[in-house]
Amino acid sequence: MMIVMREGASDEQIAHVVDRVEQVGCSAHVSRGELLTVIGAIGDRDRVSGLGLEGVEGVDHLVPITKPYKLASSQFRKGERTVVEVDGRRIGGDHFGLIAGPCTVESREQTIDVGRVVAAAGATMFRGGAYKPRTSPYSFHGLGVEGLRLLAEAKQETGLPTVTELMDARDVADVVEVADVIQIGARNMQNYTLLSEAGRTGLPVLLKRGLSATLDELLMASEYVLKEGNPNVLLCERGIRTYESAYRFTLDLLAIPALKELTHLPVLVDPSHATGRRDWVEPMSLAAAAAGADGIIVEVHNDPEHAICDGPQQLRSSQFADYAAKVRSIVEIAGKEYSAV
Repeated sequence: MMIVMREGASDEQIAHVVDRVEQVGCSAHVSRGELLTVIGAIGDRDRVSGLGLEGVEGVDHLVPITKPYKLASSQFRKGERTVVEVDGRRIGGDHFGLIAGPCTVESREQTIDVGRVVAAAGATMFRGGAYKPRTSPYSFHGLGVEGLRLLAEAKQETGLPTVTELMDARDVADVVEVADVIQIGARNMQNYTLLSEAGRTGLPVLLKRGLSATLDELLMASEYVLKEGNPNVLLCERGIRTYESAYRFTLDLLAIPALKELTHLPVLVDPSHATGRRDWVEPMSLAAAAAGADGIIVEVHNDPEHAICDGPQQLRSSQFADYAAKVRSIVEIAGKEYSAV
């Protein structure tokens, strides 16, 4: 149930409604817009309906949310888009973000070099994997804590906020110490315990769509973060498995307008993992920007031919400035503001 407060409702009136909702065993999530405040009541709908909140001072009206995902639903924000802000950089609404960096943190030289390149080209944030999910248990799984240390050094060197993946709840403290945005990868999209832990950190969470997940399943996964009181979730389309074998995954660009209709959360695209080939990354990036994506997360390496993993899909750092300029031009045509500091 969504409880829409009147314009100018006082903090005391809002707190009273929250208290009433919680008294019947439901949870209340407050979302403050420019004009209106909305309270999402999560739990037994009959209990909330029985409170008679329509007549409570400060309440304008109640709206039942029919979707199984309540806080992620576009109904919850009444047409307002969520904008996630990190160190003055905004993603969502009219703001577009370009997140770039290596697939895996391999060394200090590689990490700092790529960080400098993407920062100079105007990237919004720097990405890099300290922990890597791999199909084979014998493959390189990241530098772990040492990789996080290198990411912290790159952040200090470039000034860019850091995006890195969290794979295990046991690593939360170490990741939170470095990350500005926590990434939950496709293979962990339905790791509900991990999603809840990420939500409790209070940091923005970049949630990638699972390899075979529907949009409803992606939005239900986001609900695990949102229910912890963390409103800053970025959804990411990274390609899904279909019958097609000509490329690594099928990049579902139709998910962009579909998600914009279903949810208020920002929608990003990862063309690197979808295509698996650097020569296809740019056209898919431009297509994503044209389709209305709120951002792109892309892999960049200073020597991709000798990368430890996923070298063929990583853009060469020497080509990144030209790539970023092309993306920026499409972003402007699409009517969004490119976010960089």
